[in-house]
Amino acid sequence: MADACHPIQLVARLTGLSAHVLRIWEQRYRAVEPRRTSSNRRLYSQRDIERLNLLRDVTRAGHSIGQVAQLPADKLRQLAAESSRTQGRAARSVNEPPATGSFLDECVAAIKSLEAPALDDALKRAATALGTMGLLQRVLAPLTQTLGDLWRDGTFTAAHEHFASAAIRVFLGNSAKPFGAMDNAPVLVVATPAGQVHELGALLVGATAANLGWQVTYLGASLPAAEIAGAARQRRARAIALSLVYSEDDPQLEGELKRLREALPAEVALLVGGRAMPAYRAALENLGAVRIENLAHLGLTLDGLRRPAKKAKR
Repeated sequence: MADACHPIQLVARLTGLSAHVLRIWEQRYRAVEPRRTSSNRRLYSQRDIERLNLLRDVTRAGHSIGQVAQLPADKLRQLAAESSRTQGRAARSVNEPPATGSFLDECVAAIKSLEAPALDDALKRAATALGTMGLLQRVLAPLTQTLGDLWRDGTFTAAHEHFASAAIRVFLGNSAKPFGAMDNAPVLVVATPAGQVHELGALLVGATAANLGWQVTYLGASLPAAEIAGAARQRRARAIALSLVYSEDDPQLEGELKRLREALPAEVALLVGGRAMPAYRAALENLGAVRIENLAHLGLTLDGLRRPAKKAKR
């Protein structure tokens, strides 16, 4: 392995797999065995990267990582080629920028016609072209904004939003199966507070955190503060993430947020984001909550919350 010189951060960018997934696939499934430096840092060879790209493609096509992790490279290439032919698409050039707008348009069209297979197909192709984080940040996050706009102007009904939420929940749940968190990973509880019935933003938060290696306990929409706090205590959560979408002038919401903060241990971080979050900025500042601007900011915040725990183990 003389060419084993690629650090894990670079490999994550080259493959579209998070560093957490790379570690899981190595430790749990022995998919690759990178060389270690004297300081125990992983170094990957070009052959490792090729294998990881193949494993990425076949798992996103529906194969379980546990079933394919030990397959030889030629068999993985065969599976990847078969999956590509089945889906009726040629391999995308690495120099060609993915057309995220077309994926978004396809998703909106599928939701408008209430066609679950068409929505699932568009999401699968977007995930293959963009990677998990690319799908979340460049397709699904804009999609939630678009659906909100279409709902507000009367183009979409509540039925369309419920349809989209259900289909995306199933898709994200299936996509996360190969990337289970380590048992000692920190826990994030995700929900929307009482009165907040729109859950797409919360679903994206949960998927982002899971992809970054957190154990996610997803509670769903419109839960009272006491129940969210109870779940966080039971799961010994490191943080709670709330999504606020509509409305911007809910007279009950500030009280719910205050009751939640008071019911939580001081060390549990309260993260709040969503379309309606800026309207409650003053209340969130008073509660010491972390205001999350977007999914990229969420990732940075979650990474920061993990660092103190790592230092304490030394």
